[in-house]
Amino acid sequence: MTGPVQHTTATSPLLRAAAGLPGSASDPVPVWFMRQAGRSLPEYFPVRGDGTILDAIRAPDRATEITLQPVRRYGVDAAILFSDIVTPVWASGFGIDITPGVGPTCEHPFASADDLGRLRPLDADADLAFQTETVHQLVAELTVPLIGFAGAPFTLAAYLVEGRPSRDHAKVKSLMTGQPELWHRLADRLSDLAITTLLAQVAAGASAVQLFDSWAGVLHPDLYRRYVAPHSARILAAVADAAPDIPRFHFGINTGELLDQMAGAGADVVGVDWRTSLSVARRRTGGSVALQGNLDPALCLGPWEIVEAEVRRILADNNGHPGHIFNLGHGVLPTTDPDILGRIVALVHSEGRADGPTTTETLRTNPLPDPEPSTR
Repeated sequence: MTGPVQHTTATSPLLRAAAGLPGSASDPVPVWFMRQAGRSLPEYFPVRGDGTILDAIRAPDRATEITLQPVRRYGVDAAILFSDIVTPVWASGFGIDITPGVGPTCEHPFASADDLGRLRPLDADADLAFQTETVHQLVAELTVPLIGFAGAPFTLAAYLVEGRPSRDHAKVKSLMTGQPELWHRLADRLSDLAITTLLAQVAAGASAVQLFDSWAGVLHPDLYRRYVAPHSARILAAVADAAPDIPRFHFGINTGELLDQMAGAGADVVGVDWRTSLSVARRRTGGSVALQGNLDPALCLGPWEIVEAEVRRILADNNGHPGHIFNLGHGVLPTTDPDILGRIVALVHSEGRADGPTTTETLRTNPLPDPEPSTR
């Protein structure tokens, strides 16, 4: 019996792109999708079963199968661990759940220094044993890299302080700016949970990790610089120190004005949502990191002709630059037709270039085809 596949930049298009290494003209641009496993797949529901998503996450056999489903169906270049960013907080005993149709909720939100005690340090061997077993099972079966992940302190704190998903994030911003000492203590605790989680995933065999700071885009760049970036940097540095060959991805929504800081926090790959073009993102990051993105997930609900044109626009915008991993600008929407995602993978693999930019940039400024003229 052979052991797990050892993924390297020589064998994996995704890891090569994460390192910013050029390929040949025949090398495909790698592609995977955030939330590629889950509700958009009909095969997901029989495996998920009853109960909350946390019940499936803490069942290694079920979590393994759910992680593998999109890899089999789409032929993507990476799997991402089936889990959730609140899993470490849940494992710490804070008192958080994932409410169907709502998202992460806390019956008793974080409100004072007394609540820091509810975020106890994690013992990876005991508290995250279910996740370690899932990673072991996956790396034994996968022929593509497995991406592990954790939530960044600001996004996790947003759920803990607000008690549920928020539109304005007023409570967490108020805590951050009004009680900075308490904020940094909370962010330190959440950073510790993220570090323990990511290092456990890497030790079990994950080939890359992604730090999700999904809601960081609600912050002014100065607030991000003072209150958030140092904590994300500590997490990414801990991974780099423990596993220097493991690429570190960093992602947030609506973070166009933060891309330079997210790159400077120590990421190898920075996710770009659909609001910022890849060419602009490359200028803002100084070409110092690989880029991931950035198809609008909502467009995947439309006709293939629209999706096809936008995929080609994004590839043209990248213009063959090494260090591009095609993805959505956020997660797959639950009502997405899986066949559309399969066609995206095939198109990116067929037409995406990673052999270096042409001398003249050939960016199409109009991503969508003109509508057919009315015949009525």
